Amino acid sequence: MAPRAVILGCAGLTLGPEERRFFAGADPWGFILFGRNVESPEQVARLTAELRAAVGRDAPILIDQEGGRVARLRAPAWREWLPALDECARLPGLDLRVRAMYLRYRLIAAELRALGIDVNCAPVLDVARVETHDVLRNRCYGEDAAEVAAIGRAVADGLLAGGALPVMKHMPGQGRAALDSHLAPPRVTASRDELEADFSPFRALADLPMAMTGHVVYAALDPDAPATLSATMVRLMREEIGFGGLLMTDDVSMRALSGDFTDRVARAVAAGCDIVLHCNGKPEEMAPVVAAAPRLAGRALARAE
Repeated sequence: MAPRAVILGCAGLTLGPEERRFFAGADPWGFILFGRNVESPEQVARLTAELRAAVGRDAPILIDQEGGRVARLRAPAWREWLPALDECARLPGLDLRVRAMYLRYRLIAAELRALGIDVNCAPVLDVARVETHDVLRNRCYGEDAAEVAAIGRAVADGLLAGGALPVMKHMPGQGRAALDSHLAPPRVTASRDELEADFSPFRALADLPMAMTGHVVYAALDPDAPATLSATMVRLMREEIGFGGLLMTDDVSMRALSGDFTDRVARAVAAGCDIVLHCNGKPEEMAPVVAAAPRLAGRALARAE
């Protein structure tokens, strides 16, 4: 039987009996780790093995290890990095930035694989702008779309060279969002023509295996729903941007989305997302998410495989 179209977080540093039983029954396609799940290299390696044992297969295990502010693995056990925008700004010229970011993510991939983590939620292909919210801005690679695409390709290549699958985010481009989607629903009012610059880095990297949506309303294209829940926006990602890989939602527990968890999952799947991401490890939220998520099938299953 195919796994369920969901990626789940866990509560702590190890799996308890109830959590293990829940994951065995839920059968998620994969798992995602956060800072609450990290204490030491030995502990993380045990946890990734426990998660896979719970579902009885080599399930993908994801993490957000961008370096800088968004890093679940921290010193002294793991390398620390400057935020990506600061790192790139201090290097003179695109060639140096590309090389530095390739090496950065090649090293990150080696650290991840040593722990049993095989998917990293990077590159960040959002184009930094004056209005970009602080929660995102210094995670971006630059203010020029072509430069963001070139650096994003280096990030992806570094991860792949180290055996970690990249997940480009936040499709189709969240740089114009002036609100934090963890807390509120961002609404972008730029015209369709203006949005082309935001879409172009994703188009340049459309061959990558995985992508994550952004919970942003693009009023010029679908004024009524954020991209995660919009069939119009998912069709744009597939047909105009040309992405043929596995499309996951950003975390469905974020406040940018409205409705209960059953509704959020159903709308995301109906819009065309392949897999739903739920991150916080809270059983009372995971249960309705799992109940609403289908088993992978058809094109979604083929992409996941």
